[in-house]
Amino acid sequence: MMRALYAFIAGALFGAGLFVSGMTDTLKVQGWLDVFGDWDPTLAFVMGGAIIPMAIAWAFVPGRAPLVGGAFPQKPQPRLGRNLVLGSVLFGAGWGLAGLCPGPAIASLSYGGVGHWVFAAAMLAGMVATPPIRKALDRRLPDG
Repeated sequence: MMRALYAFIAGALFGAGLFVSGMTDTLKVQGWLDVFGDWDPTLAFVMGGAIIPMAIAWAFVPGRAPLVGGAFPQKPQPRLGRNLVLGSVLFGAGWGLAGLCPGPAIASLSYGGVGHWVFAAAMLAGMVATPPIRKALDRRLPDG
């Protein structure tokens, strides 16, 4: 029960942070990505406000356990492969075209209008389609 409460509180804080920072505003995000036009640099502060505290927090992880049990994940191996490149390209294309990524898309479902619901449906369809597509690609083109 406490784990669910902590997850709810963390999710609510995350969603509120996305809303307050403007990450759920598609025009603000697209303005950030328009580096050769009417560029809006404010999201650089949002990213810095997320990256810097997390970098500090991860420095304190070794030898500790999460508050609600389990273990922190191991640091992944820095490996550039097909999955990372393809995932990055698809994420960037979706972010640039729609002005949304998964967290802000979910956070904006209650007020974002039909376009946000269409994006969320497409995102969920992509999540469902990815495992079988990845399995087929791995059989035909091993990532090496």
